[in-house]
Amino acid sequence: MKLATLKDGTRDGQLMVVSRDLKTAQLADGVARTLQRALDDWTFISPQLDAIYHELNRGGGRRSFDFEPQNCMAPLPRAFQWANGSAYVNHVELVRKARGAELPASFWEEPLMYQGGSDDLLGPTDDIVLAHEQWGIDFEAEVCVITDDVAMGSTPDQAHQRIRLLMLANDVSLRNLIPEELAKGFGFVQSKPATSFSPVAVTPDELGDAWKNGKVHLPLLSTWNDKLVGKPHAGVDMVFNFPQLIAHLAKSRNVRAGSIIGSGTVSNKDAKRGYSCIAEQRCLEMIAGGEPVTPFMAFGDTIRIEMLDDGKSVFGAIQQTVKQTA
Repeated sequence: MKLATLKDGTRDGQLMVVSRDLKTAQLADGVARTLQRALDDWTFISPQLDAIYHELNRGGGRRSFDFEPQNCMAPLPRAFQWANGSAYVNHVELVRKARGAELPASFWEEPLMYQGGSDDLLGPTDDIVLAHEQWGIDFEAEVCVITDDVAMGSTPDQAHQRIRLLMLANDVSLRNLIPEELAKGFGFVQSKPATSFSPVAVTPDELGDAWKNGKVHLPLLSTWNDKLVGKPHAGVDMVFNFPQLIAHLAKSRNVRAGSIIGSGTVSNKDAKRGYSCIAEQRCLEMIAGGEPVTPFMAFGDTIRIEMLDDGKSVFGAIQQTVKQTA
């Protein structure tokens, strides 16, 4: 099934069930007011949501209405946890190669992961509002999962059973702030502003054969200023699958229902498939010619991130404009 959150002026919005073709929706207020409420009691609540979903797909639903992505918050407008991995090691390898650094062998054995801010997550059409272009504004197209409770020490196989939903993300990065932050030996704070998410989150079964071995086997499209710049295949070159990423996070802690885990920038070794973040293109330019050519994003730029299956949008599109703070 497909789920979304309607903007209603509250912090957490109202949970909606959305039809498979993303054309109609129905509030789930009689079942669960918010997505977090549904996740807190998934075994009991999800069959009721599924019943609404099937009714919508049959063209029923007395309370159905047109689905409009611009009226959506992030599926989880605020989450108990947002942890982002780096499952596509090709991306990390290119970044290090561009600055003349070798990739340690451990990067192929255990995923990188950082803890992002989860108290302010953006909807699919919310503007990316920042103070300065000089910060090096970059998009990052990613795939994410939302989990149920995952016990500390869970294996990847156990973690796999706790994946409840999938969605897309634009994990915005401020590239010119990153070096100074990381040089201090701690982690991202200012260089990682609010992350944006697709209009809908979908259950794994909704992907059919495209969900296999803990990976999504579909291309991820990034369109920057109306130009398609990337279409890497999310199921290719993903060194660590989602069960492995979740198990890594749960090594020393419990992971609670409503946690979001990201794949990191989707990246393929085949450069002809383009890029899911500008930094990767700049790294290729650096390796080839000694200096980057492609600029980072400017105020007024737009970015669209979407995944299609047989020409049909799976999660709806992230469609954002970069704007300067007033």
